Amino acid sequence: MALIVHKYGGTSMGSTERIALVAKRVAKWARAGHKMVVVPSAMSGETNRLLALAKELAPAKPGDAYNRELDMLASTGEQASSALLAIALQAEGLEAVSYAGWQVAIKTNSAHTKARIESIDDKKVRADLDAGRVVIVTGFQGVDELGNITTLGRGGSDTSAVAVAAALKADECLIYTDVDGVYTTDPRVVPEARRLHTVSFEEMLEMASMGSKVLQIRSVEFAGKYKVKMRVLSSFTPWDIDMNEEATSGTLITFEEDEDMEQAVVSGIAFNRDEAKISVLGVPDTPGIAYKIVGAVADANIEIDMIIQNVSKEGKTDFSFTVHRNDFAKAVDLLNSKVIAVLGAKEVVGDAKICKVSIVGIGMRSHVGIASKMFSCLAEEGINIQMISTSEIKTSVVIDEKYMELAVRALHKVFGLDQAVA
Repeated sequence: MALIVHKYGGTSMGSTERIALVAKRVAKWARAGHKMVVVPSAMSGETNRLLALAKELAPAKPGDAYNRELDMLASTGEQASSALLAIALQAEGLEAVSYAGWQVAIKTNSAHTKARIESIDDKKVRADLDAGRVVIVTGFQGVDELGNITTLGRGGSDTSAVAVAAALKADECLIYTDVDGVYTTDPRVVPEARRLHTVSFEEMLEMASMGSKVLQIRSVEFAGKYKVKMRVLSSFTPWDIDMNEEATSGTLITFEEDEDMEQAVVSGIAFNRDEAKISVLGVPDTPGIAYKIVGAVADANIEIDMIIQNVSKEGKTDFSFTVHRNDFAKAVDLLNSKVIAVLGAKEVVGDAKICKVSIVGIGMRSHVGIASKMFSCLAEEGINIQMISTSEIKTSVVIDEKYMELAVRALHKVFGLDQAVA
């Protein structure tokens, strides 16, 4: 039979009762003859609880000096849920064993709290699978070359699961969450949003990067790079649901060339509330100026998203970019203290009350006028566009945060995403 990886989110692992139901579901798959690897998140709220304890001891926002210990602390949440799941599976009569990331080992770089997976040693896991055991591997964590425990950042358990599936050459990676698939947009914003039966890796990558919270972006990158077949489905369906029905439910994340892909110009509307815009005004318009601004921010481990440089006037220009809202204050302080005087710029201004809204679809490659239709729709709603970014299969705009839901609803309707695909 197949080698299957299951990943369960924090809500799915949120109590001993839910862990017991997860164990019953995994046991069902194992008894059907599949080799099973499970990657669980920490119980819902546990990581926040642990980090809150650290904040009580160090009231100021922890800087890099604390990050190693924060990884030691946060990693215990997944360790606890993995052990509990192994116990629950053993109570179901199955042989099961749990491993922390460093025991496998999942090797990462040393960027504490934001580590990236470099390699996975699959020998131990394969030996257990061959012996008929269900293997539970902690999500979210690994170990660097110095033996330090590292974590992968928020949502990192998705990445762990896909990376394990890639290393084991699993037949499929099933991501169980509290939603039943990938939707055309967030149903809480647009009740008419439809669940997509299939979506391409490219589209899912763009939707994840543009704010869709269903999957962590690095997990989609891994899946696309290593051709890992993924499916997003709900853990709140009955655990004893028919195997064939369960295996074909949710949303399959697949490849563009698949003949069964839903043929739509725009597949979804993604949005991100966690954006902030920073503008460096009156910058000398000279070669290398963009690097001096962006490089300084990147060196502080702050990710930059959209970038605009205005037309030069009298040898001066304005340079604007967006960052995650959590990094807004840090980036502004950095520019004011270390960059502005060196560049001879006029000032730094910022706006933390913006959002990004994006339309995504592989059909945009072969259709013209899609961006124009988007801009026209926003104009009709009286929504001003502050920044624009495009790729082959997406167009993103930065707008005032207060217009976000209006923009999403209007775009969802104008592109017909509330209509079922024939």
